[in-house]
Amino acid sequence: MRAVGIKVLKNKLSEYIRAAQAGETVLVTDRNQVVAELHPPHPSREKQLEDEFIAKGIREGWLTPATEFGPMPPKPEGIMKHEDLMKELDRDREDRF
Repeated sequence: MRAVGIKVLKNKLSEYIRAAQAGETVLVTDRNQVVAELHPPHPSREKQLEDEFIAKGIREGWLTPATEFGPMPPKPEGIMKHEDLMKELDRDREDRF
């Protein structure tokens, strides 16, 4: 594990990104206080970032990704077909004309 100041990190960012990619954790310091960590992403993170909406939520901080993934619930079946719904709506609206 290495520690690096913000100024040095800025000047040698590629080097520290490669170190994190190789599995090393890099602590980022500001006036000798740790303010951030660079480390390789969790293996399941790649799947989450495929969805742009989820990626945006994670970046902006209003979405916290799950740490464990379980089975997805089954998709609910539709209550009625679209055509049947439109016919029912037309019947309901007949008295308006």
